Amino acid sequence: MNQMSPGARKLDNMPTDQNADIALLLLRLGVGIIFIYAGWGKLTGIENTQAFFGNLGIPMAGLMAWVVAIVEFFGGIMILAGLFIRIPAILMAIIMVVAIITTKIGEPFPAYRVDLLLLLMSAALALMGPGRYSVDDLLPKK
Repeated sequence: MNQMSPGARKLDNMPTDQNADIALLLLRLGVGIIFIYAGWGKLTGIENTQAFFGNLGIPMAGLMAWVVAIVEFFGGIMILAGLFIRIPAILMAIIMVVAIITTKIGEPFPAYRVDLLLLLMSAALALMGPGRYSVDDLLPKK
């Protein structure tokens, strides 16, 4: 029989709003950490990123490499903290659409499954917002 330790709470008994806020926090943690890591890699290796974007035929590859690196790194921090996340989440979703189109089209599903997950998670965050466990929630309400 599955017994819970004294003092433990069953998630089924938690209010739905609290479950949603915890889920949004977990989603933000995952998306934020992944994009911070990816953005940092691009920022610290910007010449390689620019060359890669150029090889893909992305217009203004040098500039776009900087834009993507900055959006991923600083947008990832904003998403992780839950600070004005809708704009960076939309930008992340757009970046993932472009990444899938320019590097993964024609590949088998396993090649783009992580990109697709990041696209969908970013879109979900853009739609849902940061939740209660966020910097946004600490800001004064208008």
